[in-house]
Amino acid sequence: MSQRFVVITGGPGAGKTTLIDRLAAAGFARSAEAGRGVITDQIAIGGRALPWADPELFAELMLSWELRSYHQACEETGTVIFDRGLPDIIGYLRLNGLPVPEHVHTAAKAFRYRARVLLAPFWPEIYDQDSERTQSAAEAERTCQHVATAYADYGYELVRLPRGPVEERVGFVLDELADQRSR
Repeated sequence: MSQRFVVITGGPGAGKTTLIDRLAAAGFARSAEAGRGVITDQIAIGGRALPWADPELFAELMLSWELRSYHQACEETGTVIFDRGLPDIIGYLRLNGLPVPEHVHTAAKAFRYRARVLLAPFWPEIYDQDSERTQSAAEAERTCQHVATAYADYGYELVRLPRGPVEERVGFVLDELADQRSR
């Protein structure tokens, strides 16, 4: 388990990427979100690995993306902020009533992150749909619940991010990381 690998997760549209962009501007290395990246690429090439076309293939491409992000993070020397992680794929599959293949379980067990995962709770006041985020607000909230359960099932402790201005959230994350270092 790498304590340098900090996951920020939650449902879609909860402010994760905005927060991670600010942390990156402050000097932290970061990963890009697999789901959004896969959707963008698949739309650009006319591919079928989309959540509304072939959710199982979509999950496989997210798995490959997350594994690559993990390996790239291993090349960094400091803290790396992950925009989601491997257990998110399990939450996605469960949300959609799909079986979780054994190799996905294996990946989630083998490639570990910091024990305390930061959860951006569903935030209806800021939730908005776009070309890649097509879920209803209710589905976004269920996604958050399934993702949180998946992380807990793999032994992670969930730390809920406050709802508030991004600067407040950045301060919360910095305090969380400082507290971790002092333990």
